[in-house]
Amino acid sequence: MGLCSLLFLVVGVVPLALAGGHDYGAALSKSILFFEAQRSGYLPGNQRVKWRGNSGLYDGKANGVDLVGGYYDAGDNVKFGLPMAFTVTMMSWSILEYGNQMGATGELAHAMDAVKWGTDYLIKAHPQPHVLYGEVGDGNTDHYCWQRPEDMTTSRYAYRVDQNNPGSDLAGETAAAMAAASIVFRHANPAYSRELLTHAGQLFDFADKYRGKYDSSITVAQKYYRSVSGYADELLWAAAWMYKATNNEYYLEYLGENGDALGGTGWAMTEFGWDVKYAGVQTLVAKFLMGGKAGSHAPVFGKYQEKAESFMCSCLGKSSQNVQKTPGGLIYKQRWNNLQFVTSASFLLTVYSDYLTSARRDLHCSSGPVAPAELLAFAKSQVDYILGDNPRATSYMVGYGNNYPQQVHHRGSSIVSVKVDPSFVSCRGGYATWFSRKASDPNLLTGAIVGGPDAYDNFADHRDNYEQTEPATYNNAPLLGILARLHGGQGGYNQLLPVEVHVAKPIAAQPKPNPVKETPFAAPVDIEQKPTTSWVANGKTYYRYSAIVTNKSGKTIKNLNLSVSKLYGPLWGLTKSPSGSYGFPTWVSSLPAGKSMEFVYIHAASPAQVSLSSYTLA
Repeated sequence: MGLCSLLFLVVGVVPLALAGGHDYGAALSKSILFFEAQRSGYLPGNQRVKWRGNSGLYDGKANGVDLVGGYYDAGDNVKFGLPMAFTVTMMSWSILEYGNQMGATGELAHAMDAVKWGTDYLIKAHPQPHVLYGEVGDGNTDHYCWQRPEDMTTSRYAYRVDQNNPGSDLAGETAAAMAAASIVFRHANPAYSRELLTHAGQLFDFADKYRGKYDSSITVAQKYYRSVSGYADELLWAAAWMYKATNNEYYLEYLGENGDALGGTGWAMTEFGWDVKYAGVQTLVAKFLMGGKAGSHAPVFGKYQEKAESFMCSCLGKSSQNVQKTPGGLIYKQRWNNLQFVTSASFLLTVYSDYLTSARRDLHCSSGPVAPAELLAFAKSQVDYILGDNPRATSYMVGYGNNYPQQVHHRGSSIVSVKVDPSFVSCRGGYATWFSRKASDPNLLTGAIVGGPDAYDNFADHRDNYEQTEPATYNNAPLLGILARLHGGQGGYNQLLPVEVHVAKPIAAQPKPNPVKETPFAAPVDIEQKPTTSWVANGKTYYRYSAIVTNKSGKTIKNLNLSVSKLYGPLWGLTKSPSGSYGFPTWVSSLPAGKSMEFVYIHAASPAQVSLSSYTLA
């Protein structure tokens, strides 16, 4: 690697270093709001995305069933059952792990509304124990047109699986969604929770008894949501969620007895998403094991956990089979909607970090033990990249930050709202007038996570660049939990204990931190340093170090001065004074109690010596 390459690497990390911290609470609010833009059916009176109108009001009529409602999966107007169910499962899991943190931001009720909008539809889609509707509309006719959902003229025929045309993956994922959601509503709406659990049990039995891939029965889905992994992972996934929802030993035994045959103990994965569920199953089963629930199945559950930890290690780059990353540090699997894999993997890293913390143990990778905090730090780095800490300084969440995608590949967002201009937009006319329009979208798709950058951190903000600018519900769903966790902290919760989602009265703001009793010997700040990446240039190994400064004093710190010695390279995120000490960057004037700030530096040596020189308490 030559000097020019080294300079490119150094410059490439500048936006990361200059980040002044993200408002995870605002990002959480926006990410939930996106689901309201994706609603199909009759919109409620409390609908907050005002540019949307009612749509799909005759869905299911041609089939003699009511399928009004649910979510459009992405930028088109089809309702695909498999990704919709996975979206509901992941939103529910987010709430179950971090619902208390959501409550502290006032967003728990909105998150639960988002889940219920999905489960209300899934109940309709399951009119009989062995019948499940898995798609309304089809991608071929839908993609031929560019219309607002309110103007749809495309086919709304519905497709189903049944005992003669099975779909174990679809039924299994829908069972998982219903089971997970039943826990969410257990205390807030007990009757609804029981209804969901009844459907979940029936769907699990249907999936297990009548086995087959759903896209062999609903062939129109193959081009868009082909079940490449088959249905074995969904059977285990559904069983895990059924056990969480019921504590019925039958499902625990199912996981123990079928782990080998269905791949749960054998597959070491490097991805998790709407198709491949193994890493999610393995994470849940590891939680059961660490929570003391495995019983006689502990040896088998230990094999699940080995594979869960293999996934975590691969994401961290500490395995023999690591995930690919962009030069900017983003997990990379494919060009088309890569961020779906980033948010899903980051969610698993986040919850597993908390599971390990609760169990008071470390992650075991081939390179050695890894502290739980390192998993959370990496998940945070992925979220921060999405929110703008990347080489392009671009936020891939629409409406967050100052530089985000303006030409989203999304029919409703890109066409003038029916509330502004109710004139009918025709099938092909939408392409001519709106799709080809080289201007910002008339409707802001707030909170949407688009497909994201390519393998080299490049991104082209063009409406026809669907691989990078199209959003999807399953991009956002796992992000809800991570954002709540990053905003609200761990809060001392033991993630291995039974879940309780408190919904009585959401608190408008977080409680103030308890004052820290200061003594003359109590350090007001904590400084934690760690290397985040390294590379070799001209025979030298260069390290990028991240330093986190946390205010432990209980009061706001002003006029901070740090001494940084044995530094042999560039530093970003602090301002150097004429005296040689380092203070706050220009965009920061104080550090509130309990808050942290980050600076980074690069040099070919061990960590610099950083210490506190002076400060004042406000």
